[in-house]
Amino acid sequence: MIKKRKSEIKRVTRETNIAVSLNLDGNGKSRIDTGIGFLDHMLTLFAKHGFFDIKLKAKGDLNVDTHHTNEDVGICLGEAFKKALGKKARIRRYGYSFVPMDEALAHARVVLDISGRPSLSFNSKVKKIAAAAYTLQDAKEFLKAFSTNAGINMHVDALRGEDTHHIIEALFKAAARAMREAVSIDPRGKGVPSTKGRL
Repeated sequence: MIKKRKSEIKRVTRETNIAVSLNLDGNGKSRIDTGIGFLDHMLTLFAKHGFFDIKLKAKGDLNVDTHHTNEDVGICLGEAFKKALGKKARIRRYGYSFVPMDEALAHARVVLDISGRPSLSFNSKVKKIAAAAYTLQDAKEFLKAFSTNAGINMHVDALRGEDTHHIIEALFKAAARAMREAVSIDPRGKGVPSTKGRL
């Protein structure tokens, strides 16, 4: 029997103060307050489409800009996933998803490989997109912090789109669904999904 996969993370620096609680086997409920409205929206739909229960409260130096808060929230959420996964027993490990959002189409492939080799490959084939308060670069920095601290090898591709909101939303939804698949329990699995015996 798999024990409850939950975690709590707190991070306090001179730039941010963040608290996260996570239930991997939830119902998609969330209470998100980062001070960055668009990021709140993205994390709310990330929880919904991944069936993760997430409570997240962040206070940051938004008088400077959104960079520190955006990155540190990614760090904390990544740490929360890593802690909740524990020894990674019986997880499917791999996940992928294609998600459309109106004219935008995103492909996020998530590979869980907790072997000390986390990385993010972020590629966009979108030629030009309109300026936005939360940019594609912001999304990339968030996902980099998240994947690094969760110990995930994550490949993210924005295949096409014109509206920044749609492109980023498609990426977050695809990442959520890929994560949902990757962290799910394989009923036929035994132990850690690696011939090495550990991840």
